[in-house]
Formats: sequence, C-alpha cells, structure tokens
Amino acid sequence: MDTTQRTDQQRSADRRRRELLEAADRVVLRDGPQASMNAIAAEAGITKPILYRHFGDKGGLYAALAKRHTDALLDSLRAALDAPADRRERVEATLDTYLAAIELRPQVYRFLMHPAEGAPSGDAGFDTGKHSVPLLRRMGEELAQVIEDRLDLGPGGQQLARVWGHGIVGMMHAAGDWWLGERPCSRAELVRSLADLLWGRLAAAGDKVGGPGF
Repeated sequence: MDTTQRTDQQRSADRRRRELLEAADRVVLRDGPQASMNAIAAEAGITKPILYRHFGDKGGLYAALAKRHTDALLDSLRAALDAPADRRERVEATLDTYLAAIELRPQVYRFLMHPAEGAPSGDAGFDTGKHSVPLLRRMGEELAQVIEDRLDLGPGGQQLARVWGHGIVGMMHAAGDWWLGERPCSRAELVRSLADLLWGRLAAAGDKVGGPGF
C-alpha cells in the first residue's frame, strides 16, 4: 500500500470517527447520562458492533467525547485568561466561561460528570464515575501550568501552582455542580463570590519576569 492510499484511508477513518462523535453528541444532548450505545448506534445509522469497532467499548467512546468537550472548554478558558483586561476581570471571565459552558449544555455536563440512573435493561449507561476524575485532573494540571508560567510564586512555586490549579478546578466543579442543580443565585453572583474567595493571595502575586502576565 503506497503512502497516498494510506493517507486517504486515514482521512476517511478520521472523518467517519468525527461523524460518529457528532451522532453521539446529538444523543448526549437529548438524553444526558441516559445516553446508551444502542441509541448512539441508531442515531449514526449503524449497528452497535460497528460502533465498538471504532471505539473499542463504552469507555473508549466516553473518553473520545470527553476529550472533544474538554479540548473545547480548555480553549475557551485559555482565551478568557489571555483577554486584554486586568487580572480580576480575567479571573471572573475564566470562572464565567466555565459556568456558561455547563449552563449552555447541562446534559453534556451531566453525561461527563454524573453516572446514569435507570438506564435501559441490557444497555446500562456509561460508567461515568470511573472516568470523570481524569477530566478534572487534566484541567487542574492545565491551570497549574498557566499559573506557573505567569505568576512569580517564589520558592516552591511549581508545587504551589499545582495546589492552586487543582484547588481552583475542584472549587469550580463543586460550586458549579451545586449551582446547576439548585440555581440559588445568578451566574454573575456566583462568579463574583468565587472570585472574592480566590482573590487574596492571587491578587498579591506578581507577574513572572518574561512570562505572558496574569
């Protein structure tokens, strides 16, 4: 098989994979944590064995969907952190970006973070709890790297950046989950309250010399 043929086959496989993920997204937007492999296969117009052939199992499909949505969310968070504004405004914009994302697609959020209940017999829902921790860990490490690159935290700065990164992500996740379920206040009120909680040491830290600034 020559290189051109292999490249064409890879492009075709990548395109088919994207189409299947888009079909899965439509089911998740409709069914949330109740999304099943049967429903996703039906939406894509294929049989379940073919779906397994592309993703291996439910865990493989979940991981692909999680990466798709987490990549998009991280791109949005980076854009908020890079916006031309003062530090407090960027902190609030970053918090708001996360909350706006889960508010816009609550079924996707619940699919990624909450195990299904009452799934159809014979086609249980995705084992979400098994996979959600790595998503939060990834976000925590990404934010830790941003903090380390931008702030002068002095001796032990790398470890402190990781503490802050994972702590902030944990706070956003827990507060956002509670807020999405109960809606006790407006999104803007929640953003201000969370920013107030973060603001002490974060406000006092100087920008790292030669870094992009925070």
